[in-house]
Amino acid sequence: MEILDGKKISNQIKDEIAAEVVKMKEKGEKVPHLAAIIVGNDGASLTYVGSKVRSCKRVGFESTLVQMPSTTSEIELLKKIKELNENTDIDGFIVQLPLPDQIDTQKVIMAIDPDKDVDGFHPTNFGKMALDMSTFIPATPFGILELLERYGVETQGKHTVVIGRSHIVGRPMSILMGRKGFPGNSTVTLTHSRTKNITQITSQADIIISALGVPKFLKAEMVKDDVVIIDVGITRVPDDTKEKGYYITGDVDFEHVSKKASYITPVPGGVGPMTIAMLMKNTLLARERHRSRR
Repeated sequence: MEILDGKKISNQIKDEIAAEVVKMKEKGEKVPHLAAIIVGNDGASLTYVGSKVRSCKRVGFESTLVQMPSTTSEIELLKKIKELNENTDIDGFIVQLPLPDQIDTQKVIMAIDPDKDVDGFHPTNFGKMALDMSTFIPATPFGILELLERYGVETQGKHTVVIGRSHIVGRPMSILMGRKGFPGNSTVTLTHSRTKNITQITSQADIIISALGVPKFLKAEMVKDDVVIIDVGITRVPDDTKEKGYYITGDVDFEHVSKKASYITPVPGGVGPMTIAMLMKNTLLARERHRSRR
């Protein structure tokens, strides 16, 4: 069993991006600039955005953090998005999810300029991804592809089972794993909360990508020997014996499933760090795309 170490690979990617930024500075070129909008003060969102800002600093990007109160109206947020769309100094930006109830998330995603949508959520970018055209791939699926590629995990002709059908992870992963090329060329089954006999399906899988958000859902008896496990789930489970009052776990019963797996991602330290690294990579791609048009 080999651990797919997302922390190690994400650091490699950041080092590669930082080297590119050094070259830009030596040529007197503009460095990439990433902006993030956060509405409200959700603890997990603040932590995540903080990690993104620190990553920008590490690789040499400029960054802008726009913090708006939880009472922000949809109109106010859309106005701020318009400002960032029109700001030529900003190469890419994200709107941190989830948003307060008074704001329509889909309307917000639609308002972002697809050329600055480094999260890869806009329908234009999703459609291009589905057609295997050059575009921004959502950061988490992009990170999973990068992990599989850098560890040389064989995907061609394999049976990949994706658990969860979210627009952010499950659905794009089902498309990407079935595309031509590497990683890809696998036969994909997309499962979800209404899937019957899920154990029968997962027990046939060569690769399982779980993005369900249910702690320790995937048990050892649900997988076959030498399976590749990608655990996207990350849940805080209350635990009074821990200093923070909780522990973090994924969708996979790591202790027991890891004994049968050929490769497996840990939680934390697997897919999570890769997501931020690939957001940096998408921002670099956005900057290069904008530069080629000027």
